Amino acid sequence: MRWTCLNTKYISSSSVLKPTYVTNTNNHFEFQRFQHYGWYQSRAVGDLPNESLPDTLHAKSVKNGSLDNLDVRNYVTSLYVKSNKLDYAHKLFGESPDRDVRSWTILISGFARIGYCRMVLELFKQMQIERVCPNQFTLSSVLKSCSSLSDFRMGKGIHGWILSNGIDLDVVLENSILDVYVKCGAFDYAEKFFETMKERDTVTWNVMMGAYMYIGDMEKALDLFRRLPFKDVASWNTIIYGLMRNGHETYALELLSEMVEIGPPFDKVTFSVALVLASSLYVLELGRQIHGRVLRFGIQNDGFLRTSLIDMYSKCGKMEKASLIFKTLPLRTNSKFTCHETKTEVVSWSSMVSGYVRNGEYEYALLTFCSMVREQIMVDRFSLTSIVSACANVGILLLGQHIHAHIQKIGYKTDVHLGSSYIDMYAKCGSLNDAWMIFKQTVDLNVVLWTSMISALALHGQGKEAVRLFEFMIQEGIKPNEVSFVVVLNACSHAGLLEEGCKYFSLMKEVYGIKPGAEHFTCMVDLYGRAGRLDEIKEFIHKNGISQLSSVWKSFLSSCRLHKNFELGKWVSERLLQLEPFDEGSYVLLSNMCAANHRWEEAAGMRRLMQKRGINKVAGQSWIQQKNQVHSFVMGDRSHPHSREIYSYLDELIGRLKEIGYSLDVKMVMQDVEEEQGEVLLGYHSEKLAIAYGIMSTTSGIPIRIMKNLRVCTDCHNFIKYTSQLLDREIIVRDLHRFHHFKHGLCSCRDYW
Repeated sequence: MRWTCLNTKYISSSSVLKPTYVTNTNNHFEFQRFQHYGWYQSRAVGDLPNESLPDTLHAKSVKNGSLDNLDVRNYVTSLYVKSNKLDYAHKLFGESPDRDVRSWTILISGFARIGYCRMVLELFKQMQIERVCPNQFTLSSVLKSCSSLSDFRMGKGIHGWILSNGIDLDVVLENSILDVYVKCGAFDYAEKFFETMKERDTVTWNVMMGAYMYIGDMEKALDLFRRLPFKDVASWNTIIYGLMRNGHETYALELLSEMVEIGPPFDKVTFSVALVLASSLYVLELGRQIHGRVLRFGIQNDGFLRTSLIDMYSKCGKMEKASLIFKTLPLRTNSKFTCHETKTEVVSWSSMVSGYVRNGEYEYALLTFCSMVREQIMVDRFSLTSIVSACANVGILLLGQHIHAHIQKIGYKTDVHLGSSYIDMYAKCGSLNDAWMIFKQTVDLNVVLWTSMISALALHGQGKEAVRLFEFMIQEGIKPNEVSFVVVLNACSHAGLLEEGCKYFSLMKEVYGIKPGAEHFTCMVDLYGRAGRLDEIKEFIHKNGISQLSSVWKSFLSSCRLHKNFELGKWVSERLLQLEPFDEGSYVLLSNMCAANHRWEEAAGMRRLMQKRGINKVAGQSWIQQKNQVHSFVMGDRSHPHSREIYSYLDELIGRLKEIGYSLDVKMVMQDVEEEQGEVLLGYHSEKLAIAYGIMSTTSGIPIRIMKNLRVCTDCHNFIKYTSQLLDREIIVRDLHRFHHFKHGLCSCRDYW
């Protein structure tokens, strides 16, 4: 690219117009430079609002003819720029009969300041056409815009023009050039230019540190930091944030402590970075200490700090505290919000939605999202992905469909993250067909979307189809990641595909070089366990040195219960309780095994031990949505307004099912009671109550969708199979691990779950 200039002599920064004014304690000032033009006669204008000052002075200068003077036009233009009235500034600039370098620099720097980078480059090109030579401020603003746009060609061209015209570079302009090379990813150019710089300030060193950290070269970044003669607050912020971004949170924490002892005082950026560090490490106490400092400094109302505090408390599981901070957001009135305030407001709302989802408080997440829409807060992609995830976890299809429709209405296109969230949502809401539709409609399929669809098939008991899709993904040239192998191993486990699962476990290690994690090992133990290979599990745990993983022992214990191996189960439970003495699932599994083997004293002993240690069993709960309302049930629950009708219908239904072969499996009763009493306990499990209400409330032909928070028991599974056969109804049940599609007396899991 070529630039021409009428006068190649460098125009220094001192040539930029700097109006002088006197300020008194009442903020009344007097423009001395323009007194001789007669449009402002030693008259205080402090009573004029700042935003109306440019318009007033503009009108006066037109009225008295002083606007014909270039200095006056430049000054009025600068006032418009400072008031963020760039459209008026641009219009006045365009109407000017003559324009000097100051005219161009005022407008270019104004657009650069608010991030209108393409406009900056367009104005700079026009400036060259008019053969106006840029000054230091012009070049700095243009280079800043090149950095923002990652326009390497333009940035390098400006650097070449500076060199060819023999312009002396000061450290500010050199830093702008260095920043262009760094932001454009030209690190070789950046290193060479850095080495040639005769003068370097802290900005120079910070830019290069940021460059090395961007490419993950922490050794060079830390070396620069240690060599830095004077470390300002930006230097500390840069190195701490870079370490955190590259996965060195512990080292970042050490440097933060060092900064407290020997470094400069924290600024707002430091506080924000420190809060992100606390949330990354999930160290609540660190977050509280930083919050205390923020309060002592009196900067708690800063928008970005408020957002960082909300994020920190939500990630540390303290949503009540996050909610209290969120309530300090300024109320929306008719007053104008600045761009900064609008951004922080959106991020604060988004952080609350994602925080509630992360902590399993899905109802509050949905309520917050509805308030966000009602208050007309701009909904960002992060909020959308979070709320779709909330719908997935709640499992209510109609709600998910409404959210999907709203997202389409506001104009968001389906990208990779949103697409995978849709697939996950529809799969977990029981609509595999809709999940397939999203998958097939997505143009750019990557490993995330493929994995989401494979997971959806596995969730719905279609293990063989999941394996076929996994193979097809590899044939399409998509490289599976760690999550892909967790999903396909889980699919093999639930479908009883032992040989295929072992093949993929070896493929993951030997072909793709992926080191197995806890989830992969747990899937393999589950795979062996479901296939009844209990002895091979012991060998697998020993061979891989994974005896410290509690999830592996939980899966092993579950397999012992499935295959009624009480003695081995007792041995496994002893090891599990050593690892997790306060995990309720381990106690419940062993207690149920004891009860199933009629070892009532041992079962009672486990329950007493739970009580002694303050461990509570999670109550089984099932729910169903009818007419925009969620109806929840627990075993023996009679709080529902139609409980009398529900229980009456359920008793009648069980009687009819017995006529076609169903019998209550009293072995599933976990208490030492008579058989007749056991039948009563089994008859009123939460999913049976929910299904009875669903049948009563819907017409024939409409699928009944039930959600349950625990694994469905054998007796309820048989009950639902017979019900689907007797009434010719499709019943879809999502339990803790998977979906069961019941139709014509059969289940999609083929009784293997």
